[in-house]
Amino acid sequence: MLIENEFEVAAPLEQVWRHMQDVPRIAPCLPGAELTDVDGDVYKGRVTTKMGPVKLQFAGTAQIVSRDENAKRIVMNASGSEEKGKGQATMSVTSTMVPSGKGTRVKVAQDLQLSGAAAQFGRGMVQDVTSVLMQSFAKCIADDIGRASRGEAPTQREAVPVKGFSIGMQAMVTALKRFFGKLFGWGKS
Repeated sequence: MLIENEFEVAAPLEQVWRHMQDVPRIAPCLPGAELTDVDGDVYKGRVTTKMGPVKLQFAGTAQIVSRDENAKRIVMNASGSEEKGKGQATMSVTSTMVPSGKGTRVKVAQDLQLSGAAAQFGRGMVQDVTSVLMQSFAKCIADDIGRASRGEAPTQREAVPVKGFSIGMQAMVTALKRFFGKLFGWGKS
């Protein structure tokens, strides 16, 4: 499934471009992410999140496969397996940065394939949870760019899951409303 999000950062394009390539620095901005090994452009780690009552823990590898300086585009491929299950996830993430006023707009396209427990949730719920995660990531990136421009170290964050149950429940309610809306024609005049 293709999920697209975007966010703005109040920093110049070149600064955001450099910052977004520093994966060890930005990884803690993704709620529930933890790097365990770095080898060049190959990153091993874990991601923990919750969707509704289901806690998902994936261990895997991500790799930057393409950088386009002129287009300000980075492509990263990632794959992982559930640590306590049979689920798999693969994802290709394309981040493109463009100037926007005095700041930078970051467009993120995620081509996500899920199997196992995570696959039982519909596109609407996965998209809603991803949107909430992306908002948190965007705020953290903006704050971290500010710290970096002042020469400060990144804030140490523990890799903890997003307050997933409440986010998951909100996303589940939204997904159920969509489902029943389509089923019964709610919201149509």
